[in-house]
Amino acid sequence: MRALFTTAPLAGHLLPLVPIAWALRAAGHEVLVATREDFVPVALRSGLPSASCGPPAADLAGAAEAGALARPRGAAEARGVLSGALARVARGSLAGVRRLADVWRPDLIVSERAEFAGPLVAAALGVPWIRYHWSVSSLEEYRRAAEAEFAPELAALGLDRFPEAARVLDPWPVSLRRPDAVAHDGVRHVPAHGDAPVPDWAFTRGRGPRICVTLGTMLPRYGAAGMADFLTELVAETRGGDCELLVAVDDDVVARWPPLPSAVRYAGRLPLAEVLPACDAVVHHGGQGTSLTALAAGRPQVVMARLDDQFDNARALAAAGAALLVPPSRATPAAVAAGCAEVLENALYAKAAAGLAEEMALLPSPSAAVGLLEHPGPGPDMPRSYPNEDAV
Repeated sequence: MRALFTTAPLAGHLLPLVPIAWALRAAGHEVLVATREDFVPVALRSGLPSASCGPPAADLAGAAEAGALARPRGAAEARGVLSGALARVARGSLAGVRRLADVWRPDLIVSERAEFAGPLVAAALGVPWIRYHWSVSSLEEYRRAAEAEFAPELAALGLDRFPEAARVLDPWPVSLRRPDAVAHDGVRHVPAHGDAPVPDWAFTRGRGPRICVTLGTMLPRYGAAGMADFLTELVAETRGGDCELLVAVDDDVVARWPPLPSAVRYAGRLPLAEVLPACDAVVHHGGQGTSLTALAAGRPQVVMARLDDQFDNARALAAAGAALLVPPSRATPAAVAAGCAEVLENALYAKAAAGLAEEMALLPSPSAAVGLLEHPGPGPDMPRSYPNEDAV
């Protein structure tokens, strides 16, 4: 079988697909990742065959920056900006994905939920498509923006909306899913970190509480220019507890910062799955990968959501008792340090996180999900073929 994977050119969108793609390869199937030209090198670092489906997505960085810098009350507007930008990126990828599909002839298309060129090409060719459902949020804005952007192509196929996926793979614990996601096919979250090396101290405990601080790949690059100052103040606020801070952020971002206090043991790229088990708490932004990797390690969390689905993820974690939510309007170093003290001193947070880790471990592994992909069947709205393949 040949499976074509399509993704927006963002690390948080690509990396959840990597274990699924590798499971298919291990089962003897062929895979190919399609993404924008400037993101192909990132995809290649996962070891997967990757091809360009279009030029760099120029407006995505601007939309990400606008979202990252949005004030809290502008969160809904920021989601609209990002939804529209992702829809335009998908439209710019459509011709390239179709060109790749015409020459490579996939039997299946797997798309992360923000990428809509893949599903449209699957509909035109009459092959099943699989949606990878990152985030606990329903994100209906993404679908509506894409349907508006692709209205002519959908109409040419006799559709007024995107067809349903043949399968929806969902890594979130069932107890945290929203009602519309309860019936999704569960798949265990297996973290992928690209080529981040594992430091030798990752498997040892610190002398005092070890706290990992990360804001993912997008916020430090576009919206957190003052993060170095924030960390310096956070160290000062937590020093009384002899805490040790790890700062997980891209190396090129750290290179632009002034020297950090000595209590910051490490700042740079880190493979969180290997590092978090020896941490006592995690401070993060509520992104999909960080949230689930911290849960899988059974670690209590302090979440500073900033944009898009991060707020929904944070609220779900807090409602389950595994995290303390610090709203953006109150996310000062003092408030975050107080949150860390709370989750470290109150054992109920760690107990809730450990329970969710056990629940996640019961989900089928990516290799166990291969059978679902080998025999997905058409989605409920997807016929096997369309009368006009040239419509897309």
